[in-house]
Amino acid sequence: MNEPILAHRDGAVQVLSFNNPAARNALTPEVYKALPAALDDAQRDAGVGAIVLTGVGGAFCAGGDLNRLAQRRAMTPPERRAGIEGLHDLIRAIRDCSKPVIAAVEGPAAGAGLSIALACDMLFAAPNASFSVAYVKVGLSPDGGATAFLSGFVSRQLLTEFCLTGRPVTGERMHTLGVVNRLVERGNVLVEAIAMAQSLATGPERAIARIKTLCRHAGENTLEAQLDLEARYMTESLGDDEAAEGISAFFEKRPADFSTLRRTPAVHSQ
Repeated sequence: MNEPILAHRDGAVQVLSFNNPAARNALTPEVYKALPAALDDAQRDAGVGAIVLTGVGGAFCAGGDLNRLAQRRAMTPPERRAGIEGLHDLIRAIRDCSKPVIAAVEGPAAGAGLSIALACDMLFAAPNASFSVAYVKVGLSPDGGATAFLSGFVSRQLLTEFCLTGRPVTGERMHTLGVVNRLVERGNVLVEAIAMAQSLATGPERAIARIKTLCRHAGENTLEAQLDLEARYMTESLGDDEAAEGISAFFEKRPADFSTLRRTPAVHSQ
């Protein structure tokens, strides 16, 4: 059997690829274990500054394997729930990784595949990439955080339309809605995502981890809670060697060099 996740390094960027092209990279229990493990490896590697998540064979991820999902009908509710939690643990692993994770989407990102793409910190896509909350077409309801992620970008009415129709939405429209960071010519999405990741990988590791956590909580926290979190992280940052290097570089009119300040394991988002 092929490895469910392919991993290769491009400088300081770890590229992780769904590897089930015959099924448009549909998800399996093996993926639920392999992707969090690969993210953890990247997390612990001081030589990795950022991660790109993509799929082989012209698709990002078509979501759950319907053959496997059909088998869950015969399971007890706790057994079904355990299968769903495998996906949700994968989503949490992306969310909790302190290093930036960029999704590079060409072809379909459907169902849980859409959830995974949205869980990433940034999303690069081709204009004709296809995003769909496809669950309703097979009599299912969304999981993987799809409704939570999309509700941060679109109105309740538009979210409801996406979920009740399951119709594909192009990368171009998702870019217009603010879901996609960069719209990239087909065939170049991975290259552009890696270029962005390379740029981020030279940044201050611990400050980036704090920024990721601030951005994740900004939409759910009250102003007071967010001010408290910002104060906590700014207090930590001011005492960090990264700030000393960054401020010195500014006054000395030179590029900051954070490479020697990287640590293993990295700071985890909370």
